[in-house]
Amino acid sequence: MPENPIQGRGAASLTRFAWLSIAVAVLTILLKTAAWFLTGSVGLLSDAMESLVNLVGAVMALAMLHVASRPEDSDHTYGHGKAEYFAAGLEGILILVAAVLIGWAAVERLLAPRELERLGMGLSVSVAASLLNLGTALILLRAGRAYDSIALRADAQHLLTDVWTSVGVLAGVGLVRVTGWLWLDPVAALVVAAQIVWTGVHILRETVNGLMDTALSEEELRVLHEILDRYVQQGLECRELRTRRAGARRFVSFNLLVPADWTVQRGHDLMELVEGEICKKMSNISVLIHLEPLNTPVTHSPDRRL
Repeated sequence: MPENPIQGRGAASLTRFAWLSIAVAVLTILLKTAAWFLTGSVGLLSDAMESLVNLVGAVMALAMLHVASRPEDSDHTYGHGKAEYFAAGLEGILILVAAVLIGWAAVERLLAPRELERLGMGLSVSVAASLLNLGTALILLRAGRAYDSIALRADAQHLLTDVWTSVGVLAGVGLVRVTGWLWLDPVAALVVAAQIVWTGVHILRETVNGLMDTALSEEELRVLHEILDRYVQQGLECRELRTRRAGARRFVSFNLLVPADWTVQRGHDLMELVEGEICKKMSNISVLIHLEPLNTPVTHSPDRRL
């Protein structure tokens, strides 16, 4: 059985990114809270609340990456890779909760406008926090793609959204300073809330798809078919092709039909050859091949021939 890709690369190689996210989240919470305290801006308060969600999500990602790194055991013979989906799912839910709280605070401020103070200093502090988030998000996104980690990708997407929503908030506060229209601050916060909702829904949709054992991507299936088609052209058959993902792991199973007069050894050697080609072209994949003689009745439904 292939080794756990997270375990094989070293759990610390992924959890260190989660620790980075936690440290930056704590720092940005302090900076953005200071910016809100200095200005009284509900937009900057919404930004600080979003960073609090970042912190909770990063802590959950750290915990689930530890779980995902565990080796297979008698109760989890396919490993623990799906644990990452719990981190992504929780972060999606927290994002939606934060959006509701931000929207509530923005509506209250629309009904009772309040003069903003010390905008220059507050905006400077918020800009510094946003730059920290941007740098961390790019690091996490690169790591998430390299290690095929949905937990790190979700954390990175959330941080990137935080950056863009911070830009929106800063624009709103800046316009208040220029125009004196206090209602622009809560309106910017409402825009932030709407953007956060979109991100939360996107993360939750990806999480649900993962938990539902979604098939491999079209590109991955194309590579798989290219390999198997070469053997089909030699007179063999492949049936009952099934694929699924579980975290960073990929799983493929199919029936390989060979001439009935082949020896067991010859059939086994062919299966090893096919499996080796698939594993060489596709990373973190587990291949299960069932050998059958050609011209046997189809015993499964539907009959997935290549």
